[in-house]
Amino acid sequence: MNRQPGGALDPADRGTGSPWNHGPVEYPPDHRAGFACFVGRPNVGKSTLANALVGSKIAITSNRPQTTRHAVRGIVHRQDAQLVLVDTPGLHRPRTLLGQRLNDVVRATWSEVDVVGFCIPADQPVGPGDRYIATELARLNRPDPFMIVTKTDLVDRDQLANQLIAVSQLGEFREIIPVSAAAGDQVELLADLLVTALPVSPPLYPAGELTDEPEQVMVAELIREAALEGVRDELPHSVAVIVEEMGPRAGREDLLDIYANVYVERQSQKAIILGARGARMKQIGTSSRAHIEALLGMKVYLDLHVKIAKDWQRDPRQLRRLGF
Repeated sequence: MNRQPGGALDPADRGTGSPWNHGPVEYPPDHRAGFACFVGRPNVGKSTLANALVGSKIAITSNRPQTTRHAVRGIVHRQDAQLVLVDTPGLHRPRTLLGQRLNDVVRATWSEVDVVGFCIPADQPVGPGDRYIATELARLNRPDPFMIVTKTDLVDRDQLANQLIAVSQLGEFREIIPVSAAAGDQVELLADLLVTALPVSPPLYPAGELTDEPEQVMVAELIREAALEGVRDELPHSVAVIVEEMGPRAGREDLLDIYANVYVERQSQKAIILGARGARMKQIGTSSRAHIEALLGMKVYLDLHVKIAKDWQRDPRQLRRLGF
């Protein structure tokens, strides 16, 4: 059986024998389905936009750059189309082996998807990083990307007009769309435009499925998101989370036990995560547990520990162990 990016079934395998198909599937003859990815510098609003389009939290967000560390897929179900969004890490000048691998994820993703959305925020001037990405996209010999100007709620009309002119000079684009994921401005229009670039195809995922991310990975990401809040600028890049064990408690089908480790690179960082008398670690547990329970729809017992993996961002062996 053939598979598409992210493990979706190949359209050629869509038949009544499909594992998710319990009878003939009705969809319009011009139904479209395919993959789109958002690319851009770190912290330009890609994950927030993906969450807004899907209508559910499928990617963690933070005001710190390089929050996203792997390609996260979210699925938008419509009557006329199924849009699979691939949220990627921000493309940046790597300073560690981790940074190099994140950039590899970005390039591998945008070479495989049907359409690319290039994101630049409305409240930041176009810079060298944006021009570098524009050059890289132009080398792909693929259909022109969409230019998406994000965070339009943070600027006035004149600033937005100037930014639209600035981004138009970066290259050739199918459309230039200003959006605000926070305010919901033009998010539906963006979805409509992305769908026009998808091939005619039956759905690639079962109805109602919002992501193909394993629950264990999503739980680890929610814990990392909680750990990123309110810490110093240099710490987020050093935080990794691994869920070591996850399953229902014996005799308690209504309670899920989760045991996870939060990894940092130095003893001083461990002290930051723990906080005075463990207060910060308790806050991380309380915050992440609420999000995990909302995600899984059941009560959770969360056991967190902080461990040191010295210089893990630069160590190939430790990167493999931590899932990179």
